[in-house]
Amino acid sequence: MKKTIIAIVIVILVVVGIYFLVTKFSNKVVLTNDQTVATTTATTATTTATSTLENKAQMVIGKSTQGRDIMAYNYGTGETKLLFIGGIHGGYEWNTVLLAQKTMDYLKANPETIPANVKVTVIPVMNPDGLFKVVGTTGSFTQADVLASKVDTTLGRFNANNVDLNRNFDCDWQTTGMWQNKTVSGGSEAFSETESQAVRRYIETESPEAVVVWYSASGGVFSSSCHNGVLPETKKLTNAYAKASGYPAFEEFNFYEITGDMVNWLAKENVSAISVLLTNHTDIEWTKNLAGIQALLKYYTK
Repeated sequence: MKKTIIAIVIVILVVVGIYFLVTKFSNKVVLTNDQTVATTTATTATTTATSTLENKAQMVIGKSTQGRDIMAYNYGTGETKLLFIGGIHGGYEWNTVLLAQKTMDYLKANPETIPANVKVTVIPVMNPDGLFKVVGTTGSFTQADVLASKVDTTLGRFNANNVDLNRNFDCDWQTTGMWQNKTVSGGSEAFSETESQAVRRYIETESPEAVVVWYSASGGVFSSSCHNGVLPETKKLTNAYAKASGYPAFEEFNFYEITGDMVNWLAKENVSAISVLLTNHTDIEWTKNLAGIQALLKYYTK
């Protein structure tokens, strides 16, 4: 009998021991899994946060006809959005790309110049394929690089479909348009090109307060309109940029008939927009344009 009782006690102790071992092991597994989940979640959160910050600093807003990125770079975090666009005519107006890049360098080095209520976005190259034709890159380059290449820059005015992107927007759009005394393609329809689609998508998504588009060359600041008169805000922008920069101000660009113009489409969409035309095709006229940029930043300061 005594032996039986001892055997039963031993069995009970073994069972209890096994129970505690299993429970402890299970808890350890659960704890390990919880730690793994927590670590994974934290890593994911960090990655997401990093991606968000990167997206705020720069983003791809679309692709060119040949698949090159169309980039937008953001400076400041305010609610009032001011957009600058260069390189709509690619390699033909490569100095507008250099001006955009110089503007980006300035804003990065001098963030205090951006009012707290303002976010500045720069799209330095709207026509990367056209720029590549002349410069051989869509990244950093210099005036000397282009002048030394001796490439016919007129080839870079158009995108890879041979469309003049500043004839592809929805204000008086036509299949063929004029550039000085030359006939150019406006595309198969308004916004037929991926580059103009990217800008339209960006405008519709971000709703900028004002847009400045750099062109060359005739030397002046031009208001926009699409048979609806010049918006009062556009007149103020025109005068502010012109007065500060020293460029003459014009109510409209009327040197020859223009169809499918980007800033005029913006006016049609009730977005204040101006065209700033540099004096020639080689200089960025930094002092003049910096003064114009600073005048607009001051204008939108609350």
